Amino acid sequence: MTLATTRSLVAGAVNNKRAVLAFNVITLEHAEGIVAGVERANGQALLQVSENAVRFHGGQLAPILAACARVAEESTAPIAIHLDHFQDLAMTERALEQAAGLGVSSIMVDASGLGYTLNVQRTLGLAQLAHDLGLWVEAELGEIGGKDGAHAPGVRTDPDDARDFVRQTSVDGLAVAVGSSHAMTSQDAQLDLDLIGTLAAQLPVPLILHGSSGVADSALSNAIRAGIRKVNVGTALNVAFTREIRRYLQSNPEVTDPRKYLAEGREAIARAVSHLCVVVDPEHRTQTK
Repeated sequence: MTLATTRSLVAGAVNNKRAVLAFNVITLEHAEGIVAGVERANGQALLQVSENAVRFHGGQLAPILAACARVAEESTAPIAIHLDHFQDLAMTERALEQAAGLGVSSIMVDASGLGYTLNVQRTLGLAQLAHDLGLWVEAELGEIGGKDGAHAPGVRTDPDDARDFVRQTSVDGLAVAVGSSHAMTSQDAQLDLDLIGTLAAQLPVPLILHGSSGVADSALSNAIRAGIRKVNVGTALNVAFTREIRRYLQSNPEVTDPRKYLAEGREAIARAVSHLCVVVDPEHRTQTK
């Protein structure tokens, strides 16, 4: 299937009052497992690669992004490629230069650590450049709880500030702080559904929920009903991946072939993804494979 675009997938989510899932990719096994899970659930999703993941791969954008694009192109499901939490200015500019050739259709410009005025300035400049290249742009107003320890999970996005930020930067989507926190391994985040509803009613762009791994299924469904239109998931996949590899190696200590345990981890990712596809869109029914 031809690569989907983030713009089209988010627009569909807005029109249907649902949410599109965006899964973080670190390794090829992540990409393969995510796409397998999306296909089983007859779903659609974004494969998103963060700046941190690029650094893990030696600072080279092309290898992991090209792999994601090829996996997506071979899929029977609508899959788009997104750049997540790009903060370093030089790397962001390099990513934008290479985006078209790597199948990327969107980017999250993360200048949230710079303070409001500098955030607006940085985001506006990069959003204009990205828009000139045809990319959909996400940004963040104030850091989401748990990111680099800058804020406690209790931080909340102010609706007036958010409305002003979107107006000044012309971004296409906004990551909001509504009670979730990055890198949570337990699903006990308490989302502010009233705030989500207020933000959705007042902002002209879709709302994005980061830190969704720490949100229980029922709370995630309620957040989507309240107005969340893009749901980012990363840590939950890493937990499933690592847990299954650890279990396999403990049961098979003699194994040295990485294909054996990586296959188990990849399958764990696929199961987690398939489950989440059904959570965000109950009309999806997992296929038997």
